[in-house]
Amino acid sequence: MDLYEYQARDLFESYDVPVLAGIIADTPDEARQAAERLGGGVVVVKAQVKTGGRGKAGGVKVAKNPDEAHAAAEAILGLDIKGHEVKRVMVAEGARIAQEFYFSVLLDRANRSLLSLCSVEGGMEIEQLAVEKPEALARVEIDPIKGIDAEKALEIAKAANFPEELQQKVADVFVKLYKVYESEDATLVEVNPLVLTEEGNIIALDGKVSLDANAEFRQAGHAALEDKAATDPLEAKAKEHDLNYVKLDGEVGIIGNGAGLVMSTLDVVAYAGENHGGVKPANFLDIGGGASAEVMAQGLDIILGDPQVKSVFVNVFGGITACDAVANGIVGALEKLGDKANKPLVVRLDGNNVEEGRRILNEANHPLVIQMPTMDEGADKAAELANAR
Repeated sequence: MDLYEYQARDLFESYDVPVLAGIIADTPDEARQAAERLGGGVVVVKAQVKTGGRGKAGGVKVAKNPDEAHAAAEAILGLDIKGHEVKRVMVAEGARIAQEFYFSVLLDRANRSLLSLCSVEGGMEIEQLAVEKPEALARVEIDPIKGIDAEKALEIAKAANFPEELQQKVADVFVKLYKVYESEDATLVEVNPLVLTEEGNIIALDGKVSLDANAEFRQAGHAALEDKAATDPLEAKAKEHDLNYVKLDGEVGIIGNGAGLVMSTLDVVAYAGENHGGVKPANFLDIGGGASAEVMAQGLDIILGDPQVKSVFVNVFGGITACDAVANGIVGALEKLGDKANKPLVVRLDGNNVEEGRRILNEANHPLVIQMPTMDEGADKAAELANAR
């Protein structure tokens, strides 16, 4: 789960990371009142969306007084920034910035470790910095057991070429930011920019935090951070049933057992769609090993609830759950759904007990079910059917 900037700011503050005061506002009038509460001087009005590039899109504006804060919020609220509509702004205390830096700690999946990225050149997008000036970006591996202590933090500051007089100051902040990462089960804690003010203070001016959903069982407070209004209703419904579902842009609904197989299915459907009007996968849905009638019905119900879906491709390789159980699950799901099942269902079964699974589907002879022997043929047929509707 990605946090909004104001949520990251509040989280930082709870771990004694130095931040500036910030107040959220949902209307221009609330923005004016927030600016007044912050002293009536210079503030920054910032769009709260879970994407980058806010400044370039007009989502960050400096206001010199409460009236300007009102006008800035009026201009920002309702903006579309990379597909995200701005419904809330944060009115933040202004700062006199002398220099901008970058710091992050993240999960390095490739190396099965943690990684800190740090630079004395902050403010720009890190991807751009990594391409244009890779030598300016220090990469320091972090031992997950030891984390970032005072010694490691100083090593990062030196690797990033901070001036000697600033190394201890920033190192103290690095330790606190790592505490956020570790204690909150984050996969990313990023500050861009981390700034040196003209008064000589180090401040986390803009934060980005991603939390590991797999740690929800020990992070009860994280549920309150979820923006349910912004959550896709189909994804929310899938979460209620413990299904791994992600909505995409296409027209072919996908159901598979196992994340690797589902990912491969997305690729094959996208490739097949090039020959059928450019149709694409509509979702990622992994039903795991237990493809019972109930689980299959829940999965189909979610996919068929997406108005963009024109056909469904069920791609299952029988392993622990044999193909006959999957076939019974499909037949039972269609019975449960009744009239809700109204789009063609292409099924490819392979693996453990495949012949019995195919026999069960043939015997059921459901008018919506079309069996195909291979994944490629199934993907092609599902794409063809989606394009024809």
